[in-house]
Amino acid sequence: MSEIINNSQNRKALLKHMILQLHKGEAPELVRKRLVELLKNIPYNDVVEVEQELISEGLPEEEVMQFCDIHSMVLEGHIDQSGAKPVPPGHPVDTFKKENRELEKVVNAIEQLLGQIPNLKEGQVKDLFLKLHACFNELMDVDKHYKRKEYLLFPFLEKYGITGPPKVMWGKHDEIRKKLKAALEVFSGPGFVSIEEAKTQAEMVLYPAVRAIPDMIMKEDEILLPMCMDKLTDDDWYAVYQQTMEFGYCLYDPHDEWKPEGISISEVTYNTKNNIQLTTGSFSINEMEALFKTLPIDITFVDKDDKVKFFSLGAERIFTRNRAILGRDVRMCHPPSSVHVVDEILNDFKSGKENSAAFWITMQGRFIYIEYFALRGKESEYLGTIEFTQDLTHLRKLEGEQRLVSYIKK
Repeated sequence: MSEIINNSQNRKALLKHMILQLHKGEAPELVRKRLVELLKNIPYNDVVEVEQELISEGLPEEEVMQFCDIHSMVLEGHIDQSGAKPVPPGHPVDTFKKENRELEKVVNAIEQLLGQIPNLKEGQVKDLFLKLHACFNELMDVDKHYKRKEYLLFPFLEKYGITGPPKVMWGKHDEIRKKLKAALEVFSGPGFVSIEEAKTQAEMVLYPAVRAIPDMIMKEDEILLPMCMDKLTDDDWYAVYQQTMEFGYCLYDPHDEWKPEGISISEVTYNTKNNIQLTTGSFSINEMEALFKTLPIDITFVDKDDKVKFFSLGAERIFTRNRAILGRDVRMCHPPSSVHVVDEILNDFKSGKENSAAFWITMQGRFIYIEYFALRGKESEYLGTIEFTQDLTHLRKLEGEQRLVSYIKK
């Protein structure tokens, strides 16, 4: 029997046969046990080739997608990774994997919170649901992770003739998105939720949403990403790397830069001499970066679609930011208890009712001033919202005058 299993062609034929048995509903538990017993180590490329063959032979993609979770259950932990290529720090695959580790942390936090529901007392549901709401807001960041797969990775796989598995995985992405949206709708309902209602919502909506994430992580870590490392060239990967910022990162801000050796890397130019030309002058890229790092205020820009598009990175930011927030809905960056205020400000800005909103707080002995401004174009159309945050503690203590002629060095 081992000779049959070790033969790649026979192994794939057996895998295909058993998957078809699962699809037909022929003793799925028995088939699963046989798969686990006979196929202890399955090279990931065999799994991909079998799925591609099944689709090519006429098995509808929708059916493959429907039974994709059964495949995962059968194959989890039994896919051979020994031949996988090493992944250098900062490589797009390294980023995907580290994002998965951060997603797992959020999933674990949600599961721990959900585990508390059976032991809750009346009056404790609201606080628990606020915590769950915040965690699911974080989990929604997975959309950026999936979009980078869909729009950056999958086109290269299709270029190399691998069309079926990406379509199936994209379908699973959409299923997960729907489950996560349904989970967020649970928290948008009436304020009071009984313990029994909480149990029902957890079992019917919240658990299915959160459990879908680790299943996809397994498919990525054990099948998709090793396969992509095999198929894509360094030129392909650098194209992915350069476009990643268009979609943003998921719960993780990479610290390592990656530049492959042996390929020509062209510089992006703006206007002449690498300048960005504005109506009142121009900046080089380096000058623009230095400007935002030097300004004694924190700036965050939210575009007209309510997505965080930019933030300044000064030496001493007042509120912590990292690139994982880029592309995220601004509502997801605020505690659930204040989201309604954020919505009200944005609605007033978009309607033209208001153009600014100011707030000030005392934080760790510092007086912090926060002001939002509606950004408008030449025709007064709404372009987005700018947030300015400044520490005014020192300025509030100023008295008298200090003129330019009395310049004093610090």
